[in-house]
Amino acid sequence: MSGGSYYVPASSKWPVLASLALGAMMVGAGTLLVFGVAGLPVMVLGLLAVLAVMTLWFRDVIQESRSGLYDAQMDRSFRWGMGWFIFSEVMFFAAFFGTLFYVRTFALPWLDGEGAKGVAALLWPDFTASWPLMNPPDAAIEGPHETFSPWHLPLVNTIILVSSSITLTIAHEGLKEGYRRSARFWLAVTVLLGLSFITIQGVEYHEAYTHYGITLEAGIYGATFFLLTGFHGLHVIIGTIILMAILARVHRGHFSADDHFAFEAAAWYWHFVDVVWIGLFTFVYVF
Repeated sequence: MSGGSYYVPASSKWPVLASLALGAMMVGAGTLLVFGVAGLPVMVLGLLAVLAVMTLWFRDVIQESRSGLYDAQMDRSFRWGMGWFIFSEVMFFAAFFGTLFYVRTFALPWLDGEGAKGVAALLWPDFTASWPLMNPPDAAIEGPHETFSPWHLPLVNTIILVSSSITLTIAHEGLKEGYRRSARFWLAVTVLLGLSFITIQGVEYHEAYTHYGITLEAGIYGATFFLLTGFHGLHVIIGTIILMAILARVHRGHFSADDHFAFEAAAWYWHFVDVVWIGLFTFVYVF
């Protein structure tokens, strides 16, 4: 690199350990799905190992950054890496939204006798396509009793997440302008909003199972509902943990007005999660 040097990280054990931890977690998860609770201990140990590796690996990266080892080329590498990571997340959720749209646009009408594959209606001649699907074609599967009104808890959570993007942006601008106290305050508010979202979604899930009959066994509606909202909720939990770590670093005096990519990366992730929720609110709850 002209006018500088290219930082080459030292040999690290973390990638290998991360692969082993992820492998153990997925083996445990697969065993749990196939054989029941026998796979739970392996999955939990794998998850704890993943968290430990992430913590120690990020600790090393922070120490290297604080030591001044990184240059502009490394900054670009981090930005490209985070950009590709978010792109992979876009494709991750695109697959789930694609499933939802496929079921609603093609599969259900075919079972009702419409379209090029309407012959599928011979399987269940009395089936009538509708969405939300309250009465699955197979009588052995009990559909939900009722669905959520989008204008209660889902709307509250939408307001919370949109507000959190605003407070995070204010915190980011405060950091860029050198107003660290303002940055800490608004970042703390963002964390509280994230925790509020998680709590409300927990209440919603409890209501779904106990009062609405919306479960993973309640036909394709229940399956797609929990697939989309569950993975999104997991991302909110991860994002909230990331923001907590960033808040702790801000309290310790880390970052400067022109050198704070970790803060920016967390903000990118959080804004992405917010955009996904707007899609969920629109296509899972409203339409």
